[in-house]
Amino acid sequence: MASVSLCMIVRDEEDVLRRCLTSAAGAVDEIIIVDTGSTDRTKEIAAEFTDKIYDFVWRDDFAAARNFAFSKGTGDYLMWLDADDVLPAPDAEKLLAFKAELDNNPCDVVMTPYDTAFDENGVPVFSYYRERLLRNVPPARWEGRVHEVVPPFGVIRHTEIHIQHRKVKQGFSDRNLRIYETMLAEGAVLGPREEFYYARELYSHKRYAESAAMFRQFLKNPKGWLENKLEACRQLADCLSALGKEAEALESLLNGLAYAVPGGELCCALGWHFFVQGDWKQAAFWYENALRAEKRRESGAFVQEECYGYLPCIQLCVCYDRLGDREKAEMYNDMAGLFKPNDEAVEKNKRYFQKNNRPD
Repeated sequence: MASVSLCMIVRDEEDVLRRCLTSAAGAVDEIIIVDTGSTDRTKEIAAEFTDKIYDFVWRDDFAAARNFAFSKGTGDYLMWLDADDVLPAPDAEKLLAFKAELDNNPCDVVMTPYDTAFDENGVPVFSYYRERLLRNVPPARWEGRVHEVVPPFGVIRHTEIHIQHRKVKQGFSDRNLRIYETMLAEGAVLGPREEFYYARELYSHKRYAESAAMFRQFLKNPKGWLENKLEACRQLADCLSALGKEAEALESLLNGLAYAVPGGELCCALGWHFFVQGDWKQAAFWYENALRAEKRRESGAFVQEECYGYLPCIQLCVCYDRLGDREKAEMYNDMAGLFKPNDEAVEKNKRYFQKNNRPD
């Protein structure tokens, strides 16, 4: 059976580290912990699971820290987790079975789904594939001071071993934005991936005009990744809407159609644009296309699960009610309930239909 070294970088993670390591310890062969300056009980907790604990002086460079952690791994494959990640028990079993398969069917990069947002019932609503296990060879090197990545190499396999990102502390950090702005102050030229994520950081900090300018710069870069360009068109539209530039926002969404057959996320964004204007027919057109859209999950795209089911259905309920088609409105409300049982909006609409009033 192929051996796997779990290589982690941590700092002040006493609230979540035991949960993470408990979930993964039985599925890996070695645990490497690289501490970047903890002042709490992080290292003490790590010592309950491994004696391979190393210190690394933090220098605002995630790739450097992760590469140091990888350098300590001795397994056939190197795996990474963040301290607030969890490997659910069924997926730990899948990982054990997958390790056995790797003896006869080796590969270089294993891509797995990363679930990073959940609904009130704990069901993932936002996920994307990440490089999770990498063969312990020289090309397995991280790049990027922030939003780091291992460029794909060799034979790549996709599996359904889900990692869940389960934050305990909810907060808003300016760390990533600060790193990007330090890079620029030092004269660095941002690559296309860095342009994209810098624009996202600016958007998160409500610096919409600067974010829009950076998204536009990224979209002009011929080396930008297709899925990032699709996302950039949607986020640029959000920036422009926040700036009151709705015509330009629509133009940005429509530009996204030039890159690829639209996914549910772009269809829903277009649907929402017309929905808020009260153009129910055009809104319904795009929401119905969202239901027919194909998820490009293995492309690495950010997948918003609700854009392929619940969200277009609940919006179509309203659209068809406004268009006077009560039968379709009720049908779509019932469909929304299949995607999200006991949903408050679905139940509210049912009460409305019973009273013959309009849904909210």
